[in-house]
Amino acid sequence: MSNPYKSLHKKAFWRPAVAERHYADLEDLWQPLELKKAHKVATAGSCFAQHIGNNLALRGANFLDMEPAPPLFESETEARRWGFGVFSCRYGNIYTTRQLIQLFDEAFGNRTPTERVWEKQGRFFDALRPSVDPVGQDSAETVIALRERHLFKVREMFESLDLFVFTLGLTEGWESVEDGTMFPMAPGTLAGSYEPNRYRFHNLRHSEILADLKGVLERLKKVNPGARILLTVSPVPLTATATEHHVLSAAVYSKSVLRGVAGEMAEDFEDVTYFPSYEIISSHPSGGMFFNPDQRTVNQFGVDYVMKHFFSGTLAEEFNFEHTLRRETDFNLICDEEKLENALK
Repeated sequence: MSNPYKSLHKKAFWRPAVAERHYADLEDLWQPLELKKAHKVATAGSCFAQHIGNNLALRGANFLDMEPAPPLFESETEARRWGFGVFSCRYGNIYTTRQLIQLFDEAFGNRTPTERVWEKQGRFFDALRPSVDPVGQDSAETVIALRERHLFKVREMFESLDLFVFTLGLTEGWESVEDGTMFPMAPGTLAGSYEPNRYRFHNLRHSEILADLKGVLERLKKVNPGARILLTVSPVPLTATATEHHVLSAAVYSKSVLRGVAGEMAEDFEDVTYFPSYEIISSHPSGGMFFNPDQRTVNQFGVDYVMKHFFSGTLAEEFNFEHTLRRETDFNLICDEEKLENALK
């Protein structure tokens, strides 16, 4: 008797695709997108996005670095502490889709946040990227001038890239009551001060995140018709939740929503691709072996396994790792959210 499952590939069935295989031997987890070394690649998102950017750069990809570090830094590690070379522009972690679409609109002159500067102990910080300047500036005017220069580079990036890699990290965020500007960190964590009448917690819903990403794609296509987007979901759980729920439940909810949106975008738009880094690390057959003892951050073994799957098929041929002298362990990740741990002290 015929049925619609008889003609399916083995990867569609749990037993031969997962249960009867060693986890290190999983295959066909995604269909690699077409990418050449000449294509200009830009990255943004949560800290896990840095792994893809780092590995693309190491393998000879045309990785866009729109704001390279000045020669005054003694080491690459110190430059990265100041936000240089972490992503394609010096915007720090962009954890939410709301941050992303607001940044895009600001870069193209279609939005101006009412609150752009935070103060801490007499020093002034960019409220939309407070982590990229560890010591702050002497005046608010200097911060705004530096931000305008940064936005010019962000605009150049979107206009020139061929592939935009964005890693979805969080649904939770803090925004301005006045104009809805969403900040990368809660006021008072890195700079500024928390005032309940000025800021509110916002846990973005599926419909909001989907609308944000559709808006980004629509805007990107207008300024760069040939651009494509690669979406991933960070497998790193929340450091803390501002909901009333246990952080475990909050983390699973957040990642589930983000995964659902990413999948929907990839299904509906031919220029959007999804790469399953989240599933590779977090699915229960892995037995948690890819996490460090904190059960949150991903160990190098896990990162290498994710990259093995990313650089498969045609990407393995185009981006050969054998000719690379450096390894990704040479880079330190920059993760703003981890600073929330200070609240426990």
